Amino acid sequence: MNKKIIIYILIILVITVGVTAYLNRGNIEEKEKAQENALLTIQRNDEDVETVDFSYIQKREENTFNKNLDTSDSGPVEHSFTGVPLKNIINEVGLNLENFNQVIIKSVDGYTVALTVEEVAMGDNVYLVYKSDGNFLKSKKEGGTGPYRIVIKEDQFGQRWSKFVTEVNLK
Repeated sequence: MNKKIIIYILIILVITVGVTAYLNRGNIEEKEKAQENALLTIQRNDEDVETVDFSYIQKREENTFNKNLDTSDSGPVEHSFTGVPLKNIINEVGLNLENFNQVIIKSVDGYTVALTVEEVAMGDNVYLVYKSDGNFLKSKKEGGTGPYRIVIKEDQFGQRWSKFVTEVNLK
């Protein structure tokens, strides 16, 4: 009797995973297309406000800064990053950070990071980066970490830095 129950549970789990994967398939394809075309979607409470491309972002006033990236694979390694403060992009698409509590960063690989509005609003903290060590970030397909990456200057170890960024959602 117990074996039958376990088999039924396993069948239900397999069906559930299959249906969920099928439903999310379109979303993954959409994110991969956004990454290939260097598109960044800005959302307000899960509704699209604006989608900007690389030329839009690159026309903003860029900053270059050095920051150590300390991973579990290696000790701290200093890199030069070039990008735009995330708050500037949010403001320029007509959203006011003061009206929200959180900024959710979503990446093509499913990685999601929640930042406080205060972190993003700081003058020199959260950057949407498109160059590292003078080179444009490549897409995941090309073996890179871009076309966009979030770098948080106040994070010592970079655990919340996000590669392959495709969405910024204000909640």
